[in-house]
Amino acid sequence: MEHRQLGNDGPMVSVIGLGTWPIAGAMGAIGDQPAIATIRAAIDHGITLLDTAQGYFRSEEITGYALKDGYRERCFLATKVSHKYSKQDILAAIDDSLRRMQVDYVDLYQVHSWRPEYPIEETMTTMKQLQDAGKIRYIGVSNFSADQMAQASQIARFHSDQPRYNMFNREIEAEILPFCEQHGIGILAHTPLAKGLLTGKYKPDATFTEDDQRSKMPRFQGETFAQFLAVAGKLNEIARDKGITLVQFAMAWLLQRPAVTCVLGGAKTPEQVIEYAGAAGVKFSQSELARIEEILSQAPKV
Repeated sequence: MEHRQLGNDGPMVSVIGLGTWPIAGAMGAIGDQPAIATIRAAIDHGITLLDTAQGYFRSEEITGYALKDGYRERCFLATKVSHKYSKQDILAAIDDSLRRMQVDYVDLYQVHSWRPEYPIEETMTTMKQLQDAGKIRYIGVSNFSADQMAQASQIARFHSDQPRYNMFNREIEAEILPFCEQHGIGILAHTPLAKGLLTGKYKPDATFTEDDQRSKMPRFQGETFAQFLAVAGKLNEIARDKGITLVQFAMAWLLQRPAVTCVLGGAKTPEQVIEYAGAAGVKFSQSELARIEEILSQAPKV
């Protein structure tokens, strides 16, 4: 497994990480034992960065079960405070997260989103206090804009931002990615497979169960869904020529950016995380990158 430094002076972490949003049932229910097996398979195959959150339903609790029997010592554990960002809320949230996961500290603690009703000065000062107290090793933010990161960085040093980034969602390339490159902030890219559009798994007539969030998303309906899948099919032709799957192709493409420290793949089975691990080390030629850009220009603007 390839590793990169988190930010310009942080620890080395695996370039492929496991996002635990799906194991809590957000994209269809799975049992605790398959979820635990998925987390352990990730660590066993060199995926050391695990990302969860206070707001991911039972994800932290399931993660805690999976980290018994020596697995905690083999991973870089990241979680987030998700709902309220006052000092009192953050202090309570980290204690709850540590209790749920049955650990003494987390390696990376992230502010899940920007909430203007909570002064960033109080939020980041509290995060620094947790770091000084040894409950967290590194500070991160998630879904922050470049301007919001600039404000937060005036209060406390943080090592990462976790934005959505995939071949169909490239908004961060305008401001967020350049800001992180300039200021030595590592990017943990979430939703790298566009919630399944970049897996090669679905046909245009696919439907999603009521407990799957995609059942209510415009991208997964009708002609728009079919158009996204057609573009993914063309990308898959390049992937096959390289001898890799579309999943590995889509994740590896994100890692071409030096500021992208880690790509967080959400998985529900051990087989999926083993496939993710194969994205590490894949390289692209300039001609391949140009062809990819041409294909992506055909994607719906949704």
